Amino acid sequence: MIVGVLVELANKNVDKIFDYKVNAELQKSIKVGIRVLVPFGKQIVEGFVLEIKKSSEYNSDLKEIINIKDEEIVLNEELLELGKVMHTDTLATLISCYQAMLPKALKAKKGSVINKKFQLFYQLNKDLVNDLQKITTKQQLIIDKCQKEGLVSRKELLEISEGALKTLIKKNILLEVKKEKYRLNYNSSKLQQKELTKEQKQVVEEVLANKEQLIHLLYGVTGSGKTEVYMELIEEALKQGKSSIVLVPEISLTPQMVERFQARFGDKIAAIHSALSEGEKYDEWRRIVRKEATIVIGARSAIFAPLENIGMIIVDEEHSDSYKQSDLNPKYNAKDIAIYRSKYHKCPVIFGSATPSLEAYARALKGNYNLLKLEKRINDRELPTVHIVDMNKEIKNSKGHFSNTLLEAIKKCLDRKEQVILLLNRRGYASFVTCKNCGYTFKCPNCDITLTYHKSSNTLRCHYCGYGEKVYTTCPKCQEEALNNLGVGTQKVEEELIKNFKTRILRMDYDTTSRKGMHEKMIMAFKNQEYDILLGTQIVAKGLDFENVTLVGVINADTSLNIPDFRSSENTFSLLEQVAGRSGRSKKGEVIIQTFNPDHYAISYTKMHDYDGFYKKEMQIRRELKYPPYYYLVNIKISGKDSTYILNEANKIKKSLQRNLLNCIILGPSTSMIFKMNNIYRYNILLKYKKEDNLRIILEKILDHYKTVSKIKIDINFNPSQML
Repeated sequence: MIVGVLVELANKNVDKIFDYKVNAELQKSIKVGIRVLVPFGKQIVEGFVLEIKKSSEYNSDLKEIINIKDEEIVLNEELLELGKVMHTDTLATLISCYQAMLPKALKAKKGSVINKKFQLFYQLNKDLVNDLQKITTKQQLIIDKCQKEGLVSRKELLEISEGALKTLIKKNILLEVKKEKYRLNYNSSKLQQKELTKEQKQVVEEVLANKEQLIHLLYGVTGSGKTEVYMELIEEALKQGKSSIVLVPEISLTPQMVERFQARFGDKIAAIHSALSEGEKYDEWRRIVRKEATIVIGARSAIFAPLENIGMIIVDEEHSDSYKQSDLNPKYNAKDIAIYRSKYHKCPVIFGSATPSLEAYARALKGNYNLLKLEKRINDRELPTVHIVDMNKEIKNSKGHFSNTLLEAIKKCLDRKEQVILLLNRRGYASFVTCKNCGYTFKCPNCDITLTYHKSSNTLRCHYCGYGEKVYTTCPKCQEEALNNLGVGTQKVEEELIKNFKTRILRMDYDTTSRKGMHEKMIMAFKNQEYDILLGTQIVAKGLDFENVTLVGVINADTSLNIPDFRSSENTFSLLEQVAGRSGRSKKGEVIIQTFNPDHYAISYTKMHDYDGFYKKEMQIRRELKYPPYYYLVNIKISGKDSTYILNEANKIKKSLQRNLLNCIILGPSTSMIFKMNNIYRYNILLKYKKEDNLRIILEKILDHYKTVSKIKIDINFNPSQML
């Protein structure tokens, strides 16, 4: 027997299948999709079995596989095929595509061993129990419990009597059984589903009745009950014996979603997201493989869950750019993977959002997606009233970063014993530290960005490479004591709140939620009204549902507008509309948006909750500037330690593209938004096109040309979500 093995090495030079012989002893256990240990050069590496065949053109030189790593298949037929599609679409190595699908414990990589956890149980030795002569009352209670339940945990039996348990074990009446214990536990009890509104029922019925169109866009205003629709559709899939996937964009949303789904579906759910430990991910993966969990909830990587017979795929908050993996290869988009799996299983995929991405909404209006709408909030609750505060006029009279309008609104809200959410799209104490005397600004020595001041640790930190240094008292350039904190961070705003209000304030940003489990604890604490004000960055803007929140304040709406990205207006409108939707879920709500650009259409359309108006305006601009959804984009990042060499090579690449691509607009090379990161210089070449048949062939040739050049790295990103 010959097997084709894809080895663990992510080097493009060895990104191909190598043939190995299989000895007679191992042949019965070989399956496509399992991991094996193989000799490769002077190393022993892991790899995936992708082929089983009778012969090889290299028969005389073949080495034997050393051992088999798995009893169960790690990558099923669908996932193996999906990896090949990702490899073609993203131009990433095939092994990196497969590794993106797996928890660390199952990746083909040396040293990645996660131990299973076990719990002690006991069962009766039926051969001896009937011969038992003298028996105490406590011993009889233990025997009765084991006869009734079969396996009983040691903990439960100890509660009856430790002495009786020890005696029965010593006499071999009770036999010890080791049973694997999962690290996460889900309650098996279930709650009854809520009665759907007329609108919700219509959406559910249309999805189930529409057998021709599998891709649906659910455009529902905030608070319209999209989650109830998702659960009803999944219930229907369960009735047919089918499984489901639910994607959410942020880790912070997962606990609330898991809580709601667990209340409805009990222990049928499994959670997959980056906040879990590697052991927890390993357990969840095996629960799915063993069909113990049939509903998978999680962030981007949950789309690769090894479910079979999928009946429903949900992508909540589909507008979020976090569904696109932008930093590592493969640079896949979970929404594309959702569509692929939907077609493979012939099941519906639902993209849901209160602010759909322009691409999705355009496809829905064109008929490529089926457009579904939820235009009313539950119980016909009104959308919150939005007030725009012009900070150009307020700045002279405002206290710190709060306008008088917002301060007064917070006071009234607190007086009514209601809760407030404040959004600040920053973290840290101040954006940067500069010298008032000479203008010197503290910058990261490794990256081309300013350092952020963190008051709690009295340090300046780089949010890209992690570099940090203590704060100076004098300017290192002019030696004057003239340092000044500029900009605004969550810590600074928290201090201002404390000065103005004697109340309970919860700050929720990267710094306060970095410890495991903090997202969930904070969300539950605010939901249980242990705090009155929730101050946070973007993580407080999406999906969270708090009944007692009646005021949302946006400290500075302009932050995301100032990012040099063609999506900045869309991202701003989406962020503002999403955070506004946290207000007035069960009571009358209001939103106060502070801005220096009150006439910008991204802000003015938010005031009217007018997504359609914003869509038409933004689409007009996109058409004129040749951006998605009218054109596709490819970003080519050329990076290395020698700036001059990198720029020269970038210009060579541009000339090659100009010779070979006749239907592309080619822009650059230009410096990346962050030109220097971790002592690496970065240039971008941006391609815009509608149709270019040779594109992937030409890009593949460029990658092949540079794959052995260590001084340069070429990174290709199709339809990037961020232009960094």
